[in-house]
Amino acid sequence: MIKILYIGNQLSKHGINVSTIETLAPLLSNEGYDVITASSQKNIFFRFLCMMKATFLNVSRVDYVIIDTYSTLNFCYALAVSQVCRAFGTKYIPILHGGNLPEKIDNSPYLTGLIFKNAYVNSVPSQFLFQKLKSKSYENCVFIPNQIEINEYPFQLREKVKPMLLWVRSLTSIYNPKMAIDVIEQLNIYYPDVELCMVGPEKGLTVEELKLYAQNKNVKVNFTGRLSKSEWAKLSKQYDVFINTTHFDNTPVSVMEAMALGLPVVSTNVGGIPFLLKDNETALLVEDSAVDEMVYAIVELVENHDLVIKLSENGRKLVEQFDWNIVKKRWKEILK
Repeated sequence: MIKILYIGNQLSKHGINVSTIETLAPLLSNEGYDVITASSQKNIFFRFLCMMKATFLNVSRVDYVIIDTYSTLNFCYALAVSQVCRAFGTKYIPILHGGNLPEKIDNSPYLTGLIFKNAYVNSVPSQFLFQKLKSKSYENCVFIPNQIEINEYPFQLREKVKPMLLWVRSLTSIYNPKMAIDVIEQLNIYYPDVELCMVGPEKGLTVEELKLYAQNKNVKVNFTGRLSKSEWAKLSKQYDVFINTTHFDNTPVSVMEAMALGLPVVSTNVGGIPFLLKDNETALLVEDSAVDEMVYAIVELVENHDLVIKLSENGRKLVEQFDWNIVKKRWKEILK
């Protein structure tokens, strides 16, 4: 049996959104791999210590080490774990996450090179990041998209929509939640019945802060906090349009899930988004922070029923390609 140590942030029990390690590790286990994971410690310092302990205890006993790799403070554990793997001669596989990784690669070529150049392979979930690494002469890259289990997302074809908007991300400035509130402020001029529901845990921005921002705009927003996958999938039946207002992104799972559910998507055209979505075919794309453009796109959806049907159907067809039964074949080619 192939043994894997998987290092990443397992923080959903602390109110943080489910991460890749929490979805991919069980799926790999179900395929017959022996998977050890770390860490679920909430405190970042103790989490780092737990990760390093797990690495030293298992690095010489496993066949592969998988490392969820981000661009911010979590980059430090990826760097440390990867160098321990190098010292022991153990194959390691970084999975690249985070919209700021391209900037990290440009600004810290030596440190990122220590991880990516020496990896067994780099698992890259977006064509945007894949091309970025290729441009830096990293040849050990494979494109493996973020996976979803398509059967868990009941498809509801949208044929005619109202301005009922759903937003699903962590409440952090990177994902620009205030733009969503600015959008419904302007939409309220055209549609007094406009509604916005924002789903996600606090992360840098608080619900109270955003409620005050909405009050100052004289609009009402429903904040749910973090919901499980099944909970927000059920909630989605009450809404008609999914909006993604982020400043940075690669291949956001929430957008993929929205399309799987049949929601037409309006998104900022940043990072890896144009590599995932095609404007006017699988989504409507607007420029970063372009409130007026997003308002116009939503108005177009409300008025154009044929466009709604096209986006709803095409979005579902697109994400069916990311079903685990397809994606797992790429993992099995690597984990031989």
